[in-house]
Amino acid sequence: MPHTDLDLHARVREAVRRRADRLWGTALALHADPEYAFAEHRAAALLTGELAEAGFEVHRGVAGMPTAFTASAGRGRPAVALLLEYDALPGLGHACGHNLIAAAGLGAALAAREVLPADAGTVLAVGTPAEEGGGGKALEVEAGVFDGVDAALMFHPGVHDWTHAVLTAQEQYRAAFHGRAAHPTGDPTHGIDALAALVELFNVLSALGRRLPAASHVQGIVTVGGTATNIVPDLAEGLFGLRAATTAELDRLAEQLRTCAGGVATATGTTVTVERATVRYEHFRDSAVLSERFAAHLARAGIALTPPRPGVLLGSSDIGNVSARVPAVHPFVAVMDESGSDHTPEFAAAAASPRARSVLLSVTEALACTAVDVLLDAGLRRAAWERHEAAGAR
Repeated sequence: MPHTDLDLHARVREAVRRRADRLWGTALALHADPEYAFAEHRAAALLTGELAEAGFEVHRGVAGMPTAFTASAGRGRPAVALLLEYDALPGLGHACGHNLIAAAGLGAALAAREVLPADAGTVLAVGTPAEEGGGGKALEVEAGVFDGVDAALMFHPGVHDWTHAVLTAQEQYRAAFHGRAAHPTGDPTHGIDALAALVELFNVLSALGRRLPAASHVQGIVTVGGTATNIVPDLAEGLFGLRAATTAELDRLAEQLRTCAGGVATATGTTVTVERATVRYEHFRDSAVLSERFAAHLARAGIALTPPRPGVLLGSSDIGNVSARVPAVHPFVAVMDESGSDHTPEFAAAAASPRARSVLLSVTEALACTAVDVLLDAGLRRAAWERHEAAGAR
């Protein structure tokens, strides 16, 4: 590969092999002790401890999040970031395999640092809390954590071997209708039913859904619907999850929600407020230049990645926010068969299986080799940035 000493790749693989048991032990320790959004204190302590022991300069509590961290080795540009996720799912533990993501990012950062010359630039390990709900990466982007980074690398365990997947943009909105309380029998004409307005918004959104693009949808729940059947509700609230293929389409969908809610309020005599309730996850922009390089490294382990199957949507992730700023990769590598699914007890078990160990080590090698290439191959960096900027993703 141009401008990269192929011997370094062999040294990376040896560095990962030497750490194999310790990395797998880290993955199992995280798996056995799941923690949830913004409360991953033991996970963050375990990971930062490993990085500090290896000589990385560790900063905890970054971007105002107690369980977020950065750990750097080297200095200046170029710089490559390895991303570590470590939050779990309530009731399901590591049913999304974030224990493997954390161990792979850790191992890749350690191996890359070991083999790189001192003047190669910066290896940055970034601890990213609350991917499942809270958007740690999005908050880190806004805090400038990825400023001065040339590439962001991570993988995700799954049921497919794909170079990337379509990850949609998503956010949640809270719509609150305000009416006027009254007795529904004794004084029915005085009441203005806020719950009836909210129900009507659901009906309008159902009609809207029939003409939305294929990747767009609105899913809502009632969070406040009244206190008693003999009181006309003066307050009703709904929480609405919006998804769309692109961030721009998500913005348009949010505006449609506001328009629908305002029309319903006018028709029912209520007033309404519509406010965003969560951090926005932007859609993922794959860096094909870097994904191809990662796939080539992973192929040495006998894992062949293919493009994603058209029409298959796997959800959303705050890696999208990172990918809008810097070239990024987010390949999926299977730890169970395609008949399975993440966010299930079966996937949680798969994330601690012998197959998961094999995938972890192979992916760690490929991530570390790709990181080394980013730092040592100016042509690769230039090609990745040119493609990124041509796509208008910055």
